[in-house]
Amino acid sequence: MVERGSVSIMQSGATGLVKVCAFLITVSCILWNLDLPTRLGVAVLTEQYLALVLGLAICILFLTVSRTRQRGGSVGALDMGLALLGLVTLVYTAFAYVGLLNEIAFRPPVITFIGAVVTVLVLEGVRRNSGWALFIIVAVFVVYALMAHLVPGPLIGRNLSLVQLVQYIGFDPSAVFGTPLKVGATVVILFVFFGTLLFIAGGGEFFTDLSFAVTGRTRGGAAKIAVVASALFGSISGSAVSNVVTTGVITIPLMRRGGYSKNDSGAIESVASTGGQLAPPIMGAAAFLMAEFLEIPYMAVAMAAIVPAVLYYFSVFVQVDLMAARDRFAMVDQEIPRIFDVLQRGWHLVIPFAVLLYALFGMNSEPEDAAMMSAVVIVVVGFLRPYGEHRLTLRKLLDAFVDTGTSMVELILIVAAAGFVIGILNITGLGFALTLLLVDAVGGSLVPLLLISAVICIVLGMGMPTSGVYVLLAALVGPAIVEAGVDPIAAHLFLLYFGMMSMITPPIALAAFAAAAIAKADAMATGLAAVRIGWASFVIPFIFVGTPALLLQGPPAEIAVDIVEALIGIFAMSVAVVGYFGRKLGPLERLGLAILGAACLPLALAYAAWGTVNLVCAALLVATLGYRLVVARRSVPA
Repeated sequence: MVERGSVSIMQSGATGLVKVCAFLITVSCILWNLDLPTRLGVAVLTEQYLALVLGLAICILFLTVSRTRQRGGSVGALDMGLALLGLVTLVYTAFAYVGLLNEIAFRPPVITFIGAVVTVLVLEGVRRNSGWALFIIVAVFVVYALMAHLVPGPLIGRNLSLVQLVQYIGFDPSAVFGTPLKVGATVVILFVFFGTLLFIAGGGEFFTDLSFAVTGRTRGGAAKIAVVASALFGSISGSAVSNVVTTGVITIPLMRRGGYSKNDSGAIESVASTGGQLAPPIMGAAAFLMAEFLEIPYMAVAMAAIVPAVLYYFSVFVQVDLMAARDRFAMVDQEIPRIFDVLQRGWHLVIPFAVLLYALFGMNSEPEDAAMMSAVVIVVVGFLRPYGEHRLTLRKLLDAFVDTGTSMVELILIVAAAGFVIGILNITGLGFALTLLLVDAVGGSLVPLLLISAVICIVLGMGMPTSGVYVLLAALVGPAIVEAGVDPIAAHLFLLYFGMMSMITPPIALAAFAAAAIAKADAMATGLAAVRIGWASFVIPFIFVGTPALLLQGPPAEIAVDIVEALIGIFAMSVAVVGYFGRKLGPLERLGLAILGAACLPLALAYAAWGTVNLVCAALLVATLGYRLVVARRSVPA
């Protein structure tokens, strides 16, 4: 009885400690971005703040995820000990960092201890929370760093002892406390907090209702609702899997009742949810990491992502519409609200978005400042006006702080581990060697380099969150693509796209598998269907890499022409994939449309006369598809 009581006390204590740590992660981020230390006349280094956040995240993780990767179970003595070890060590690091940094040249044992604790706990935390894939990748780099001087050929590196390595990757500002953790702990937390507040205030239901009102009365309305709702939701959540789980429970059963198969329902939801990470204005966490890596304003990243995101969702939208026409799916079988009614009930939820857009693009504010302003607006409107049964209360506001901190744990551990990799690339010289090796391997030819990079992105990304994939690839492959002559924004957006595609690409497609579970469909078949429906996402990156106009760079006339050509080409290829346009198309017709559509795409990577080919093929497609549309309409009885 006594033993059972002590276990209960430990469990309740662990639960309380998790809530406190999660609350402190969010609060400390807000206070840091308000420059509270400076206002109080206290000099605090960024690394001190990052050490505190990392310590809180490690504590939460070891109290919520067991050695066997089970969540929500009882907390053992070992897990409690590791949680407290990480918390105490990193809190001490935060307070003593300046003095320790001054002594690092003498390699004191205390820094070795800190580095070892951080290295071991971050790696174990990544294994528990994100799985073996990322753990193995980071572990391989750690082993390489210890044996780099023994590696033959161009990948030979600096000779490092174990003490030197753990002190560097577990303590140095260029490693664990580097750019990835800085962006995650100073920017992404605020946008997650913004999204959490918005959904508590009824934003999720508002988006779904608005999607119903806009597309519910059209053919294939069930799937179009999924596409629109997931795009809106995903641009805020930044997580493909959480997007699927949140919106999919509504949209997937709706698509099933509308006639879509189990596999297609899950595939449509997973593709639409995955694309939300690239849909401005908020996009996913990786977009903020990209802005920091490239040292450009976040606005530049968001502007460059607009046209690719439009092409992505245009392809999905066209396909679900044609699938509904081809298979004669029924209309949505429930009452559809009117757009005016939805906006009348939820107009106040549009205000935070307007503030966010104006702050980002009108005031040129830093992303974290724009997120804080928008969060304040949500709190005000959420307290004053409900949406349906959703009203923001003081208790819900406190829960939002805790939920934000808890949901950030995975990303914080991932970016900390990515800091290890970046640190190892720097200290061993492997980053420069990999760039030369990749460029030499393809003989300086850009297309093979892009193909190799795309495969690496998808393979490394299997089973990993998009943010983690992007950080690793930005350090490993990004420099080689830029060295080959690609614009840096285009190169990093290319990596982000293909890192994102691992979410819907078998054999490990996390977003597609999550959707398959909701649809009660075969996971692998749903993943393959997602690849078919999301085919454009594998083509679009190759287009904008060599066509700056699609990233809104260049003369307005050239931008307009290239966008129109891309839309026509994507449309034709989508028709070919579905095999229907007014009537079912034969294999030769589909092949011809696919070839003409591909020839219509503005591929500047091709030869100089490709622009003329684009215009001719675009004209042929418009004439052909227009004629088919007229014939199809005349054949329909009055």
